[in-house]
Amino acid sequence: MMRKLALLIIILALIGGAGFWLLSAPSHVDPAKLAAAAPGDPQRGMSIFWQGGCASCHAAPGAKGDARLVLAGGVNLVTPFGTFVTPNISPSKQGIGDWSFANLANAMMEGVSPDGRHFYPAFPYTSYARMQVQDIADLYAFLKTLPPSDNVAGPHKLGFPFNIRRGIGLWKRLFLSPQPVLTLANATDVIKRGQYLVEGPGHCGECHTPRDVIGGPDNTQWLAGAKAPEGKGVIPNITGGEGGIDSWSEKDISYALESGFTPDFDSLGGSMTDVVLNMAHLEPADRDAIAAYLKAVPVHPNGFPAAK
Repeated sequence: MMRKLALLIIILALIGGAGFWLLSAPSHVDPAKLAAAAPGDPQRGMSIFWQGGCASCHAAPGAKGDARLVLAGGVNLVTPFGTFVTPNISPSKQGIGDWSFANLANAMMEGVSPDGRHFYPAFPYTSYARMQVQDIADLYAFLKTLPPSDNVAGPHKLGFPFNIRRGIGLWKRLFLSPQPVLTLANATDVIKRGQYLVEGPGHCGECHTPRDVIGGPDNTQWLAGAKAPEGKGVIPNITGGEGGIDSWSEKDISYALESGFTPDFDSLGGSMTDVVLNMAHLEPADRDAIAAYLKAVPVHPNGFPAAK
């Protein structure tokens, strides 16, 4: 009897392990979609670069001016799950010099490395999954024009079970989707453009939306504000709810994204300082589109406990 019970436990463990392995397997972008993209345009790619805020995480800590275009990595992102160290993504052997366009597309849209491992969602692929493949082709062309760096960023500092990358495949099944967050009735072309920028390359929801206990975004409180990832302070509500941007006009929002100044003559601080450095490079029409979308987002009360 005991031998039969032990055998049953072994069989169930094998079935469970096989199920975990299958359900957590990495996915890849449809090769037909990649093949349909036109050759990348680096000039357009430069705009995508600033929309996506690549320099904020991948430039060396404290980099200023043109040094922000040297994507050496090494920024430490301290979170409740551990410390993530941003990699070198410059066009060098130590970076992405050997990557193909398909490698970059799979990294950004599926969170998968060239060697088939899951990236941790500290890399905001849950937003980049909503991007157009052509935009990634253009970004790839631009990244290839940037200065190379031979820096080797350090490893992530993660404890068990977060150091088991394969488990991220199950997390992705819950939170990785190319579908828009919101369905907006009668949205104008300007609002649609703003939605693409905010929900996709701009990845605003990664910081401004509350997360659950396993780090997934709670999109029922989309852009309602959240605890700061570092555990100190909060990221503000950017819907029209109380404590949000209800009193801001579209012009106010657009100007704040360009200049860093708020309507009440204060300045945006914290991580938004870096965001403004990126947004200032956008076309005015794109900043205006972001503003139009934010004013169209459903109102939510503050999504962080400190406001309750």
